[in-house]
Amino acid sequence: MKDRIADIVYLWYRLPGRKPTVKVYGMDETLDELLHTGKSLVRFGDGEIVMMKGKSLKLQQASPELAEGLKRILGYEHDNLMVTVQGIFDGVEMYHKKSRQFWKDHLLFCRKIYKRYCNSGKVYGDTAVTRCWYAFDDKSGCGRWFGKFREVWKDKQVVVVEGTRSHNGVGNDLLDTAAGVERIICPPKDAYDFYQEILDECRKFPKDRMFLLSLGVTAKFLAEDLYRDGYRVIDIGNLDMEYEWFLQGTYEKAPVKKHGITGVEENRKAGYAEYLEQIKANIGNGWTC
Repeated sequence: MKDRIADIVYLWYRLPGRKPTVKVYGMDETLDELLHTGKSLVRFGDGEIVMMKGKSLKLQQASPELAEGLKRILGYEHDNLMVTVQGIFDGVEMYHKKSRQFWKDHLLFCRKIYKRYCNSGKVYGDTAVTRCWYAFDDKSGCGRWFGKFREVWKDKQVVVVEGTRSHNGVGNDLLDTAAGVERIICPPKDAYDFYQEILDECRKFPKDRMFLLSLGVTAKFLAEDLYRDGYRVIDIGNLDMEYEWFLQGTYEKAPVKKHGITGVEENRKAGYAEYLEQIKANIGNGWTC
């Protein structure tokens, strides 16, 4: 019944003459903005929108502080901190059947959030640039999109801020174009509880570093604060996981082995010595390198 109602409401919003709730760049346009302007990026997925309604996520407990902060950041206050949302307001036909229904349902329950808090004077980026494999029906552009991302940090010194199990760029070539990689490892759950400590560690790095954030809701606040401090920041979300599926050529959400590895000894046994050497700070996890 829910899906049927979502389908009807979606068709109503797609009637000729109706304007999209939010203006969103296409995938290539979003990535070209990153490549050619030097902008930073903060991404909003369905989880952040749900949290704005006061609901907790699997990896982050909700709070009024988080909800209000997300509403403000979604308002796109800074011209050079590009905010992204899912590009679903002109249609969802580019996704496969399961994803199409998911986003129709999402619009049914959350469209008012976008209408109330998004900035009608801005064109948003497309959050799907960091989730560009699994959901798409036509995957022919995926290689190009991943390639553009790898150009964004080409020859840059990057700092990856991520959870204990994320291992962004480990075991694949996603970050191989970077001049160097350093890491700050954070709790995989409720990382916002350690927010000030994480931010303080980030601020120890020189301003020539590019930050790549893969830390859920906490990344939204880090992106804004580090941008204000003069760093370039890219909220990459689950980009590495999508890249792993792309490399495997799997059309399903397959487990990624490295996501089950945590702690010094397990990483050493897995052959991740270089990953351990890249870690400059480990916050709230009870283990050190």
